[in-house]
Amino acid sequence: MTRKHDYLVARIDIKGQHFEILVRPDPAFKYKEGEKVDIDEVLWSDTVYKDVRKGLRASPESIRKAFGTDDIRKIAEKILKEGELQLTEEHRKKLLEAKRKQIISYIVRNAIDPKTGRPIPEQRIEAAMEQLRIGIDLFKDAEAQAIEIVRKLARLMPIKIAKALLEVTIPPQYSGRIYKDLQRLGELKKVDWKNDGSLVAEIEIPAGSQIDVVSKIQKLTRGSAIVNVKKVS
Repeated sequence: MTRKHDYLVARIDIKGQHFEILVRPDPAFKYKEGEKVDIDEVLWSDTVYKDVRKGLRASPESIRKAFGTDDIRKIAEKILKEGELQLTEEHRKKLLEAKRKQIISYIVRNAIDPKTGRPIPEQRIEAAMEQLRIGIDLFKDAEAQAIEIVRKLARLMPIKIAKALLEVTIPPQYSGRIYKDLQRLGELKKVDWKNDGSLVAEIEIPAGSQIDVVSKIQKLTRGSAIVNVKKVS
């Protein structure tokens, strides 16, 4: 027996007619947000309804007239991109909390206190958002929302989105193996291989992630790397 929370209803109105399909909650939400998800993973069934609750199926003629096809995958893509995803309260709360954490994580990694140049603790950001009663838009890009929220938080506390440029000197015994790790940690702006095999590199990272990045570099080099912050902007 199917439980209600196993699927969600995605719906759309086209040319005066109403259509609904059943979709799996998490893949459907990711698809609607623009992530690359196979539509077959999203679809819970291949039936197009006039009314899911009443069990009324849409006629093949009305489907072809509205969508120009009877391919359920193409129909589902249009409904998900242009229509509405009917979330249950349980799923809405779950997804809102996940989006809130995603936004806060972005701010923590990318923002600093411009007065000190230091990252801002997650708890401080959460408290400021709560104080300002900042809401989260479930279907809006997390990064775009984070940038808007930083502007709002700036009314209450010193904060800005910034990049940090680190100069990293890696001893020869670690330089070869750590090079790819540096590429993953940030954007390499300058690479200078010395005659002794050591590496001096400039790497640009989100300013808020300085502590984490430096810690990872030192772990990879057993504390032998020299890391200096050249610029924060």
